[in-house]
Formats: sequence, structure tokens, C-alpha cells
Amino acid sequence: MTAQTDVPSHVPSLLFRLRTVTALTVAVAGGTILAPCAEASAAAVATKALHVAESKKGSPYQYGAAGPHRFDCSGLTLYSFKQAGRKLPRSAQQQYNNSRHVSASSRKAGDLVFFHSSGRVYHVGIYAGNGKIWHSPKTGAVVRLERIWSHTVWYGRVG
Repeated sequence: MTAQTDVPSHVPSLLFRLRTVTALTVAVAGGTILAPCAEASAAAVATKALHVAESKKGSPYQYGAAGPHRFDCSGLTLYSFKQAGRKLPRSAQQQYNNSRHVSASSRKAGDLVFFHSSGRVYHVGIYAGNGKIWHSPKTGAVVRLERIWSHTVWYGRVG
């Protein structure tokens, strides 16, 4: 074995190639590697956050509120993920910036749904499946399940 690689001397070129491919894969993928157990953990957190949001059905909207009885849109997502054990930033834009972006075809229940215009995020909810989200929409409204009404949405996954 060599001191640098701790690999028998007859396999270093193969191992070197494997390490190079792995390093390149990580670089191309943006440096994120999720092991199966990490994916399962993220899914469990997302499911719990979704249930927390659902449990807040009927809670009134209040600008700047983050629970436990009143919410604005990002306050509901912040509160829901906090109860599920994950910390999110406060605003919808910051939550978008700090989530792992996923395509519409890859979205899963518990992912964040970001509504945007001119590249700026103005609203967020939690994807419930079947084209619907839990969200706290606006003054005078309450937390509710609603069909996604726009095509200008992005999706983010909380890790």
C-alpha cells in the first residue's frame, strides 16, 4: 500500500479515475450529494411540515406573522418547517435562495412552491400534491388548500 492513498499499488490508476469522476460529478451537480438516508430524512421533514401547515387551516393571514395562530405566506412555511426540525430564512425570496431547486416534474409533496414575477419571488406555499398548495394568501384570507393558479412558479426542496 502507498502512504498517500492507502490503496494496493496494483489498483491506483482505477481508483484515481474513480475519484476524478466522483469529484467531477460533484462539481457538475453543484457540490450536493444526497445519500439515500439523507433523501429519506428530507422527505420525512417535508411530510411533517406539510402536516403542520395543514393543521393551521383557517388561521388568519397577518402581514409579518409567523405563527402559531396568524401567518403571512413565508411565516407559514417558516413555522411549518421549524416544527418539523428545519430552520428557514424569513422571506419568500430568501427561502427560495436557500432551497434546493427542483423541476416541476420532480416536485414532491412538502416541497416549497414559489410564485415569481420578473425573476423576483413574491409568494410561497407548501406543495400538497395534485397541483395544490397550503398557503396563507392575503389580508382577509385564511390558511387554506388551493389549486396552483399560475404557471410562473418555481419549486424548492428543504434539505
